[in-house]
Amino acid sequence: MAALGRLRGALLLAAVVVLVDQLTKHWAVNALDDRTIDLVWTLRLNLAFNTGMAFSQGTGIGPVIGVVGLLVVVGLLIAIGRASSPLYGPAVGLIIGGAVGNLADRLFRGPGWLRGGVVDFIDLQWWPIFNVADIALTLGGALLILSTVRNDRPARHEEHEVRAAVPGDGGDGA
Repeated sequence: MAALGRLRGALLLAAVVVLVDQLTKHWAVNALDDRTIDLVWTLRLNLAFNTGMAFSQGTGIGPVIGVVGLLVVVGLLIAIGRASSPLYGPAVGLIIGGAVGNLADRLFRGPGWLRGGVVDFIDLQWWPIFNVADIALTLGGALLILSTVRNDRPARHEEHEVRAAVPGDGGDGA
């Protein structure tokens, strides 16, 4: 039953990420097509289209990136039932939302199947341009790593209970 709750939570978070991502990309395509907007320091809004993957690497292999993204999403959804960390569900939700947001661009913003460019518009000028889906993917990946690290360490009270139950180790008063 807990797995179903984690799945629902992850899918709800993914839907929110996709909605916010697509709304901001729609705004960027319409508002930034002929200008940039300087905000603070080096932060500016600047429209770009990425047909590759992170850091504009792999330009032209959009279909491969899309298929790999779908496989990762399926794998994460399958694993959600076995996860014990409370961070795993939100991590999966963020990753799925980010992947689907960018996958939608590849599907609907190009001349062919998965050949569209991902809309990027957040420009720090010293880092590659990115979008809301990229932020979600990065945060989700960090949470996934954190959930794994936290899950590998046994809880303190569990260690104490195990020690207390072993006769002759001093934990049972003998």
